[in-house]
Amino acid sequence: MENKMNRRKFLGTTGLLGSSLLFAPSFTTASSLKTDIKPVMLGGSKAHPKGFQSWPIYGVSEEQALINTLRTGKWGRLDGHTTASFESEYAKMLGVKHSLGVSSGTAALYTMLGALDLGPGDEVIMPVYTFVATYNVITLNYALPVFIDSDIETFQIDAKKIEPAITPQTKVIMPVHIGGLPADLDTILNISKKYNLPVIEDACQAHLAEWKGKKVGTYGLGGAFSFQSSKNLNCAEGGAISSNDESFIQRCYAFHNQGQGGTSTSFAVGGSGTRGVNMRLTEFQSGLLLAQMNRLEQQACIRDKNASYLNKMLSEIPGISPAKLYDGVTMGAYHLYMFRYNPTHFAGMSLNRFLEVLNAEGVPCSAGYGPMNKSEYVQKLATNKHYLKIYGEKTMKEWLERNECPQNDKLTKQGVWLFQNMLLGSRTDMEQIVEAIRKIQKYATELNK
Repeated sequence: MENKMNRRKFLGTTGLLGSSLLFAPSFTTASSLKTDIKPVMLGGSKAHPKGFQSWPIYGVSEEQALINTLRTGKWGRLDGHTTASFESEYAKMLGVKHSLGVSSGTAALYTMLGALDLGPGDEVIMPVYTFVATYNVITLNYALPVFIDSDIETFQIDAKKIEPAITPQTKVIMPVHIGGLPADLDTILNISKKYNLPVIEDACQAHLAEWKGKKVGTYGLGGAFSFQSSKNLNCAEGGAISSNDESFIQRCYAFHNQGQGGTSTSFAVGGSGTRGVNMRLTEFQSGLLLAQMNRLEQQACIRDKNASYLNKMLSEIPGISPAKLYDGVTMGAYHLYMFRYNPTHFAGMSLNRFLEVLNAEGVPCSAGYGPMNKSEYVQKLATNKHYLKIYGEKTMKEWLERNECPQNDKLTKQGVWLFQNMLLGSRTDMEQIVEAIRKIQKYATELNK
């Protein structure tokens, strides 16, 4: 697990946004790129020497948003109006009826599960290949997370394996659009309808991604988005809930506001339920988000086009398999660019060595998520005193056995991540990424020594 890098730590390199070059005609193929210069670890020069676009991108509009909020003297959502304005604009951008700003993507998920009154004895279907927050919001409610194996070609939840995992205790299906690429929503929604189970979409990495022309996070009962500092839309920490169900969004508002009703222009309602917490978004964060939203659609378009270009070139390299898109995907958000690495085509070079050499070429990369179901953190749930009191030793032992995910075991030994800021570069930047991998393949035997 030491080599499984956190995606939040790779957004500090510098460079220039080459979007003006993105749409220029280009007939480059992977096989035509220069590989005559040796890798830097063999005394050559970096394939990508200049660095990538730094993150976050900001300017006068973000500065003014912070100053404007400061001068109002109304810094919290219960006092001001900026958060309500953000919620309205974000709902319009998503094409959904309602949006609720909260303190993080984790808070968005936790709030929705709270609004559904999830609790001990309940089960939630979730993918095994995801950030640990998806797991944490379930266990915070003393419910059981049920891991579903991965579709190794897409890195997404294998939707065909959801139905066999459903039991009478299943209360929620919670797919994640990993890397900003949509999961198989048609299959998931059909299962949801068949069993009358709500779908909560974890779209924390998937800002403006689309399934059949409609934004993800708007298909289920609710969707969760994260504005943490590495995200494609960010305000350091923050999140949002999207929903077309007015009753549900009102319950979410009450839960995130200590179980009480609100006096906001968006949510003038009474309290509901018997639990609550403070997960409110501040006016400062909302102002930043309104400014950042002005950049989001153009950035999303650049990422999607650059990712398509990378897909074409990397697919030509034996041993490199870009994450496959389902037929329903009409737009990828590409918070992560993911591909699988096969050492057989690189003289048996280990994944860790490949990542080390690729980083040295000026291409920041990571191995991504490890096998969450086998991590010490998750395994310890089976002996947690509270869970043993609720479920008993036999049930918790069976829970461990249910959570075997053999395809994900393979995926976590093959996965490679590139990062969203890198996809804001020019076509030349993309070509240099490919050139770096080509060089590594050509000199793999020497690099292994």
